[in-house]
Amino acid sequence: MKVAIFHNYMDNIGGAELTDLIMARELSADIYTTNINKEKIQKMGFKTDNIFSIGKIPINAPFKQEFAYWKFRSLNLRNKYDFYIIAGDWAMSGAVHNKPNLWYVYSPIRELYDLNKYIREQIVPSVYLKNFNKYIFDAWVLYRKFLNKRDLQYVQKIACISENVKNRVKKYLNRNSEVIYPPTEIRNYYYKNPSTGSGGDFWLSVNRLIGHKRVDMQLKAFAKVPEEKLIIVGSYENSKHFKAYAEYCQKIKPKNVDILSWVSEKELIDLYANCKGFLTTAIDEDYGMTPVEAMASGKPVITPSEGGYKETIINGKTGILIDNIDENKLAEAVKKLGREIENNPLKYKNDCQEQAKKFDTSIFIEKIKESIKKLS
Repeated sequence: MKVAIFHNYMDNIGGAELTDLIMARELSADIYTTNINKEKIQKMGFKTDNIFSIGKIPINAPFKQEFAYWKFRSLNLRNKYDFYIIAGDWAMSGAVHNKPNLWYVYSPIRELYDLNKYIREQIVPSVYLKNFNKYIFDAWVLYRKFLNKRDLQYVQKIACISENVKNRVKKYLNRNSEVIYPPTEIRNYYYKNPSTGSGGDFWLSVNRLIGHKRVDMQLKAFAKVPEEKLIIVGSYENSKHFKAYAEYCQKIKPKNVDILSWVSEKELIDLYANCKGFLTTAIDEDYGMTPVEAMASGKPVITPSEGGYKETIINGKTGILIDNIDENKLAEAVKKLGREIENNPLKYKNDCQEQAKKFDTSIFIEKIKESIKKLS
């Protein structure tokens, strides 16, 4: 069976893009997208000869999203493939001309729905005030919601990356769906005891540098615990709001924090193995692949008690879930978990690795194939 995967853009590789690359590899599928960074993809160990651009688009919002939408809206690969997996929010319009199809939802467009207020109040005034103010943003959101729900009628089946996203799909789009958790390459991760003296003196955070990931909270928390060290792997796009937030993070970064903009897959796996623990702070995270990767490395995690984190982390057993998180609570959790690891480095190892196995690539692919079979 010939399968095509649609994704908005592949120029900044995060959890969604990694999922697409794994899915394409396991299904021998082609990926159709807009902007591509082939160098990053190859460094992650994936081939790129099966990734095709349907045309380059601008780098700044909202033009990036608009151009992506219309390019996928006009894309017609009918009769070229047997099945189409739509794996991007702005690429969902590709369902119009391409069937049979499955929309694998990372989230309904967050700018339009659950993060609308946050973006309107935080991002738009600081970055687009001169040419894209709040009132224009509101009009754009109304127009986009209309098109989004109109195109949804062409989607035949929906699968979501978490119960959290499934609830959003029902709330905002009034569609039922199933949950298929994203893949984690469990076999690639390994554990290194932090007490051996080789590494183990740092905490790790892996996330895009963008406001709703609340990386600034991590920086402020570690300013309160100067005896601890944090390494943040945080890439960002070249658009204005990404750059503005990245510059802000660099400005407030304390001396005990290092920010790495990009590392290879091998380097990242080694960081997971050698860290003492992992932390992340995103607002109502869709799912959260990086905590699962950390657990696959036998390392406990600290996250907010919200969103997809509550579906993968067992509080007190594989890490700490923090209610109403802020920098003070995060700093206290770092100190608490740090003391526990120092007293017993192996305390969380087995539970973390056993929990991570529930999200292995083999399980993901089996469920995706089942969904395809039902529609074929």
